Order: sequence, then structure tokens, then C-alpha cells
Amino acid sequence: MALTAYTLLVDFRLAQRNILRQRRRSVIAILAIGFGVIAMMLSVGYMEWIYWANRELSTVNQLGHVQVARPGYHEDGLADPYHYLMPAHSPALLALQALPEVRSVVPRLAFNCLVSHGENALSFSGEGIDPVLDPSSRDLQVIAGKLLSGDDPKGIVLGAGLAANLGVTTGDSIVLLCSTASGGMNAIEGKVRGLISTSMKAFDDSILRMPIATARELLRTQGAHLWIVTLKDTNLTDPVMSRLRMEPSLRGFEVVPWTRLADFYNKTVALFSRQMGVVKLIIAVIIVLSISNTMTMSVMERTVEIGTAMALGVRRQRILVLFLLEGGLLGAVGGIFGVALGTLAAHVISAIGIPMPPAPGMSRGFLAGVIVTPGIVFDALLLALSTTLIASIYPAWRASRLVIVDALRHNR
Repeated sequence: MALTAYTLLVDFRLAQRNILRQRRRSVIAILAIGFGVIAMMLSVGYMEWIYWANRELSTVNQLGHVQVARPGYHEDGLADPYHYLMPAHSPALLALQALPEVRSVVPRLAFNCLVSHGENALSFSGEGIDPVLDPSSRDLQVIAGKLLSGDDPKGIVLGAGLAANLGVTTGDSIVLLCSTASGGMNAIEGKVRGLISTSMKAFDDSILRMPIATARELLRTQGAHLWIVTLKDTNLTDPVMSRLRMEPSLRGFEVVPWTRLADFYNKTVALFSRQMGVVKLIIAVIIVLSISNTMTMSVMERTVEIGTAMALGVRRQRILVLFLLEGGLLGAVGGIFGVALGTLAAHVISAIGIPMPPAPGMSRGFLAGVIVTPGIVFDALLLALSTTLIASIYPAWRASRLVIVDALRHNR
């Protein structure tokens, strides 16, 4: 065992010397590997930022990390909303609030009604929310006025598209007309406190929000359709879900994580993951071709050396290992070089921002960034090492299979 370890150490030093001997070729190979690693890190890092922005700034802020509702609400709640109302006070609500991972638990009341101003009347999707704690207010762009406040119970915020279609602006009075839980009709008057915008145009054209106390007054109910649970970190969703499934007070309720509700996010991740797989494959092929060419040239130039070494008793297996070590060393150096520059480039790009136009269905553009995670760094190093080792297999095998006599006569 000691002899094997010593032999590998000697071969490693020989591989290092051979790389340093052909400095120009080695530098070109390292740059090729580094360029591939940087390209992979920036492309995957950009996708990681897209996932993060979609998850944290849009999906989680709209849906919360966990939603608690009556069974069947997410499938049939729009058709019969009053059948799925939950009480304003419940032991289950107290159990949710007692969890140490929970930042807030807030009720949310959804309804579809008519809003009128002057001679204009439009239908809208309304939400009664907690003006202070509900996470859905975090990613809203205020076009005019202010967001909801607990000090202004009659204040209402509208999506910018809905306000434009209705012909109202901040300070205008509007009338809301809804059917109540008892089957009658009720109307209240409120003032437009602010105009809001999200990244989704369809959402901006239909959304209206008010304090949940006012929404309950309008609908003449004291309940809520959802309890929105916001955690201290999105990564806590799975552990908290495991605990909630075992909570006795939540029996009779449906506990749903955001991952089940975020259909657009899940499809985005699936689509971009396949695209990134193709990008990684292309980068891997480029690295393999580059390193294979470098190693093949190295074998051709050192054919006499290889023949001399085998004539002196060096086994073919050791020749194979020697060239594989050279390829692996090139991959390690190129990978570390690429990871260092890729991380630096990611920070610089994120600081500057990548201006992006509005995507289909979005109302405004955004500044994108690049996120480098430990997983991306590991994948980059693995890509560099695996591709260089794969690229070295054929040249190394070819070197180990040389005929001693023919190798000694090479170029003579």
C-alpha cells in the first residue's frame, strides 16, 4: 500500500512537471476549461436568480409558504366561496402561531364583486388582507398613493390596470357591491388609497384589496378562506409541513405548501432545468474536444519518452495513470481558475444588474442578477474534472498501448 501511494505521488509530480514543461499548451487548455466553467456558472447562476426571484419575490409573497383552508377550497372555492369559510378564532390558528419557525399567520378573505365609479362598473377579484402582516404587499410597486393601512379602514388599493379601466385615481370614491353569505346584497363606499402594480398584467387588471375587517363588513361574515403562514426561511417549508401533518388541531383542515400551488414556478423550473442540461452538455463537449486535442498532441510529442520508459520497465498501466493524472490536474487547475473568475464575474454582474425587458404577460421589465450557490460551485468543479478525465482516456490508452520498438523509432 505504501509503495502504491509513493508511486502515485511520484507520478503526480511527473504529471505536474510535464504540464509546466508545455506551458503555452497548458495555459491554453486551462483557459479553455476556465472559460467553460465560467460560462456554466454564469448561465446556471442566472437561472438560479430567476428561480429565486420567482420564488421569493413573487410566488411566496403571493401564496405564503403554507396555506391552511377547508378541504376542497383550492379546487371548488371559487364556485362556492361561502361554503369554505373558516372561523376567525380556532385552536388550530393558535397552534400555527406557536411554531418557532413561523413569522406570521394571517387570514385572507377572497371574493368576486362589482366596483363602480360614476357610470363605469367592472367586476374584480377582491382580497381582504391584514394590512400589516400579509406577505402579499411586499412585492407591490406603488404607482400612486399608498398601500393599505390599519389606520384607514375604508382605504382601498386597486391594480393599475383596473384603475385605468374604471377611470379612477387616488382619492376618488368608489362603491363596492357584493352578494353576502346570507344570499343578500350589500354595498359599501370607500376611497382609492393607492394604485399598485405587480409583474403580471392580468393580475393588475383585476385585483382590488382592502383591510380584512372592511371585507368582512362588506360580505357580512367573520370568517376567512385562508390562513397564510409565512416562515422565517423558505427552506423550512418541508420540515414545518411534516410537523403540521402531525398536529391534532389541524385535523379537518387542508394544509398545502406553496410548492403545490405554484404551478407557474414549477413549470418554469422544469423548462429551464432542461435547457441548462443542454447548455452543460454543450460546454462539456467543448472541454472534452479541447483537452483531448491537447493530450493527443502531448502523446505524439512524447512518444520516444514513453517508449524509453516502457523499455526501462515502466508498466503500461502506470503510463495510463500518468496521463490521466495530467488530465485531472489540468481539470483541477482550470476548474479552480474558472470558479474564482466566475464567482467574481457573478458579483460584478449582480452589482450592475442585467436589464431585462418585460416577459410575455408581464407589465414591466426588471434587473436580473447571478446567484452562485455551493451546489453550482460543486457542479462546476465536477464538470471540469469529469470532462478532462474523459478527454484524457483515449490519449492515455493510446500512450499505454504503444509498441516499444515503434515508439523508440518515432521521428527517426
